Amino acid sequence: MSSTNVDERTDKVHAIVEKPKPEVAPSTLGVVGRYVLDAAVFAHLRRTQAGSGGEIQLTDGIASLMQDKPVFAHRYEGTRYDCGSKAGMFAATVAYGKKYHGLEP
Repeated sequence: MSSTNVDERTDKVHAIVEKPKPEVAPSTLGVVGRYVLDAAVFAHLRRTQAGSGGEIQLTDGIASLMQDKPVFAHRYEGTRYDCGSKAGMFAATVAYGKKYHGLEP
């Protein structure tokens, strides 16, 4: 994702790509998968061809949407867990369990 800073925690997104290799990534920023999108994204998704992994990627639809409407990102503060891996899912489950049972603030 490449972007321009709007304020302390908001960026205007200029480019977004699905899981780029680190050496070709447009920035060190990443998307954590929480979106509030204009409904127009669905029309863009209908026109989107299969991409990474042979699937239609939401990121490709968002990239297309950016041609018509501005897209903004919120800079999240906190711990991010990669729940797409067993280790990340385990770490998230343990952290949630500790918080749920009052073992962490």
